[in-house]
This record gives sequence, structure tokens and C-alpha cells, in this order.
Amino acid sequence: MTAPRDPFFPAERSIRASDKPLEVRFLGRMDYQEAWDYQAEVAAARAKGEQDDVVLVVEHPNIYTAGKRTQPEDMPDNGLPVITVDRGGRITWHGEGQLVIYPIIKLAEPVDVVDYVRRLEEATIQTVRQMGVTTAGRIDGRSGVWVPSTTEAKDPAAPKRDRKIAALGIRITRGVTMHGLALNCCNTLEYYDHIVACGIDDADVTTLSLELGRQVSLEDATQPLLQALDDALSGRLIVADHTFGSAPDPTKLANERARQRRRQARQEP
Repeated sequence: MTAPRDPFFPAERSIRASDKPLEVRFLGRMDYQEAWDYQAEVAAARAKGEQDDVVLVVEHPNIYTAGKRTQPEDMPDNGLPVITVDRGGRITWHGEGQLVIYPIIKLAEPVDVVDYVRRLEEATIQTVRQMGVTTAGRIDGRSGVWVPSTTEAKDPAAPKRDRKIAALGIRITRGVTMHGLALNCCNTLEYYDHIVACGIDDADVTTLSLELGRQVSLEDATQPLLQALDDALSGRLIVADHTFGSAPDPTKLANERARQRRRQARQEP
């Protein structure tokens, strides 16, 4: 979908405060906590003006991360560790075969969080479509990039319902972004069976490999995604309406459940 309101400035304008080229750092496979600490270090330096914008490219060992809206019923039942993080959203999985991109950039003033998220989605949709999943788009009410149930994957083992192929979760402090996006390339879906991923139980998760019926490596997707991300942030790639459906927002549902629990607690003797 397009933003629920017009962006703060024209869509063809860069959302970055800097006009210098993005620096890309390839971190390889890195422990999630180590990468998070490194993100925080880089973001602090960016906020102080000690360096320019950086994009981190990483793959994590298998781990669950729980955002601010994670509910008790979302948590895993397989004993894999969970790290509570300061991004929005609920619980998700990171691990081998998943491409993770962390843009650490200073946003132009006035900071437009919605436009930033839409540009991340647009870059990912562009990449996924170019690689062959031509129906990928948005579900109104839910973040990330989705493949509709009407699309038949090339691999018969792929899920059949609407399915998320890329997840987003961000944090912005002092105008500087952290966290980012995770694109499923060739990972197993096993770990998603043990959580309520992103608080959504009426849809599924998929990978580029399942959708295309062939092995798609992180290396296959990295450069196309980095180029599309640079284009989207600069305004060369314009956010378009790729909505194919709508569904309840799991964050709003979590907020309502939390309010209900507080009301019940106040009513208990």
C-alpha cells in the first residue's frame, strides 16, 4: 500500500540527510547480540556526525528476537534462546539462509517514519519481483513483503496461504535508523513452527527458494537488494501501490489484549 497520508516531502526526493554514497559493510555470519551491539555503536557515531550513512549486511545463527509488542502466547516452545530487542513489532526468527540488512542512516528533517518503512518495503518488493516472484506486494494492515495465496509456488512444499517472504522492524533514535529488513532466501521454515511469527496465526512464511523452485543463495539476493534500497532511499525508486489484500494489524491486536489484561487486573480483588 502507499502511505496512509502524503509523505512529508516529494516521493522523488531522498529521505536521507546526507547526499554521500552509502557505505556497505559485509559482516558475514555474526551472532545477533554482537551485531546488535555493533549497530548501536555505529548508530551513536552517526548521530554524533562522526561518520556517514552505513548499511550492514549480515546473516545470523539461529535465534528468536522479540520486539516491544511480543505477547506471551507468541513465545517459542522449542527451547531456542530469545533476545528481547528495542525494535517495534513482535517475535520473529533470524538464522542461516536469511539475508538481513541493517541501514544505519540519518533521516532528513522532518523525520517521516512511515515513508521510511514504505521505502524499505518498496526496495524489497522490487528485488523479489525482479528475481521472479512477480506477485509479491503488501497486505494493508501488516508490515513486510507478502506473496498472495493466489500465487502457486514452484515448489509444492511451499505454504498455500498468504505468506510473508520478508519481515521489517525498525527503531529510530535521534533521527538515525537501526534494525531493518530480513529476506528469506534459502532458510528452513522449521523454526517458525514454534512461534507465532510477528503475532500472525492466519498466514504463513515462505522463502525465495520455495517460491521459485530453485536454490536462491544470500549472494544471489544481496546486490539486487542493496541497489534497490539505495534507489528507494534516494527517491529514484518511487513507492507504489502493491496492495493485494488487507488483514488485522497484529500490533493493534496486541495493544487491545494488553488493555484487556490491565482492566481485568484492576477488577480482581
